[in-house]
Amino acid sequence: MAVSTDILASYRGPGAVIRRLLSAGRREDRALAMLMGACVLFFVSRLPALARQSHLQDEPLDQLMAGALFGWIFVAPLFFYGLAGLSHIVLKALGGKGDWYGARLALFWALLASSPLLLLNGLVAGFIGAGIELTIVGAAWFAAFTWFWISGLKVAEYEAVR
Repeated sequence: MAVSTDILASYRGPGAVIRRLLSAGRREDRALAMLMGACVLFFVSRLPALARQSHLQDEPLDQLMAGALFGWIFVAPLFFYGLAGLSHIVLKALGGKGDWYGARLALFWALLASSPLLLLNGLVAGFIGAGIELTIVGAAWFAAFTWFWISGLKVAEYEAVR
């Protein structure tokens, strides 16, 4: 399936999408592409807020964008690999039977699948700024991300999909 179709399907049932992705076999290239795609979208979601910050605080936009680009493209993927490994270790101690790849795929897919809400969050941050609207959209993104990640980990660690 197309990534956009899978993202839409994740909002209806994230476990089924992860089951299908895991049944496709161990594809490290696909997992890395999901992570890098999510990180690029996270960077893009920051651009409206950075433009607002640049305008209101008279800071150079190119420097703000360079810092965000470095953080999201070079630093964040390393952090997410570590977070996926930590989640696997914790769930292994709690009786999980999955592997490292399943934990990575669950996290990376949760990041990518929740990115539409994060893009909306970026627009709200850029056009409206801090306030109840930004809090509501941010909470919606966090809820979706958490739901996708927990559902993915449940499938990857506790169901036999190998």
